[in-house]
Amino acid sequence: MKRIYITPLLLAFFFVLLSSQAKAKQPNFVFIIADDIGWDDLGCYGHPLVKSPNLDRMAEEGIQFSNFYLTTSSCSPSRTSIISGRYPHNTGAAELHTPLPEEILTFPELLKKAGYFTAQAGKWHMGDAPRRGFDVIHDSGPSMGDGGEGMWLETLRQRPKDKPFFMWFAALDAHRPWGPNEFSGTHDPAAVHPPVYLADAMPTKIDLARYYDEITRFDHYIGEVERELERQGVLDETVIIVMSDNGRPFPRSKTRMYDSGIKSPLIIKWNKGIEQPGEVSTGLVSSIDIAPTLLDLASVEPAESFQGKSFKGIFADPTIAFRTYVFAEHNWHDHEAYERMVRTKDYLYILNLRPNQSQNGPADSNKSDSYDDLKKLRAEGLLSAAQADIFIVPRPFEELYWVENDYDQLLNVGSVAEHAKKLEEMRRVMDQWRKETEDSSPLVLTGNWYDKETGNPLDVERTRGTMPGGPKAMKTTEKGPF
Repeated sequence: MKRIYITPLLLAFFFVLLSSQAKAKQPNFVFIIADDIGWDDLGCYGHPLVKSPNLDRMAEEGIQFSNFYLTTSSCSPSRTSIISGRYPHNTGAAELHTPLPEEILTFPELLKKAGYFTAQAGKWHMGDAPRRGFDVIHDSGPSMGDGGEGMWLETLRQRPKDKPFFMWFAALDAHRPWGPNEFSGTHDPAAVHPPVYLADAMPTKIDLARYYDEITRFDHYIGEVERELERQGVLDETVIIVMSDNGRPFPRSKTRMYDSGIKSPLIIKWNKGIEQPGEVSTGLVSSIDIAPTLLDLASVEPAESFQGKSFKGIFADPTIAFRTYVFAEHNWHDHEAYERMVRTKDYLYILNLRPNQSQNGPADSNKSDSYDDLKKLRAEGLLSAAQADIFIVPRPFEELYWVENDYDQLLNVGSVAEHAKKLEEMRRVMDQWRKETEDSSPLVLTGNWYDKETGNPLDVERTRGTMPGGPKAMKTTEKGPF
């Protein structure tokens, strides 16, 4: 029998070949995050009016997630939570406009270290530390465009062609103020039907129609990105992820712990990696699961600091249940707040340790026509129970909603006997999550910086209180109940 001798040179050749093949299997990623778009404000999520043709088609060609939850309904804490894979009180940046500390690891850092070209274009809002995870950043200047999408295509075109890539594309759409832009007037205010907790008045309808116009612009640029990937011949190998950072910027939505604030659309398209395109995944998924999932898809070992888990298995089987619980929190966003939420498929529980504070919403929403319409109804004594919710003070210490029969979470069943066992379970799970993740409840929190009636700045000294979590929470690797 003839012997075959493998020389060191031949061995090295095989090693390089295998290594290059392994790298070739790594997918590209385009992560696209909206600013203030509600989970059900897209056509594919059942909205009868909003024009989102690109996202609707991508949902049919990929996977649409119907129970995807954020960890907070507040811009910068939501983004720092996503990029670090940690709950807001575990990041050291739990409040609005607080930067992610240097010691917190982000998943783009690991992708970059693994050989990915990493780039960002659009809104930033996370502080300086996460910048070390990106080779290129386009987050300022007129080149960003009015909606933050101006550099998306150029960033794709300028990338090195010999590396897998990760893009973090962050829109300013649909954050207030609206337009005018080329998509203004896309939606007819007369056809708008406001949610039951808003006023059925023309100023509110116009406000919503302009918001819908911004969503259509966001959708347009997503289509442009997809076409550019196809032009470059890399669409099939690229995972496209689209989501929002919090709910719509309207009363009883943004900053709130109801689905209108804390639930997000999530659409993922990957031509080569999704085995059953067009399916809807109904399993509970948290935004802290994004980081470990993308690393898993890239065959990169996740850090112990990530508190989420990979949902890669859903790409093969969308019927996977995945989580039993998702958790979220409401900390300072223009106003003093301390709320914690746990959600199952059927129930929503909210713990409020600042029940003396009304939940009017963020300052930009409180300066809106939609808010003014609610104030007019209040002055006339015509508010419904749903519309009055934002003004109520004191608020309940606990809220429990049976969401199976309560789409908008309007009926608090926390004191109804038939739900007593579920209330006890949710209390227990909440206590376990707070204890395991080192959540804290400081006596002195950051106070109100804006007038809740007008949205205007208050004449107060802008000092920060004690942020929930603290150094101990920043160091923990505990993940809490799953």
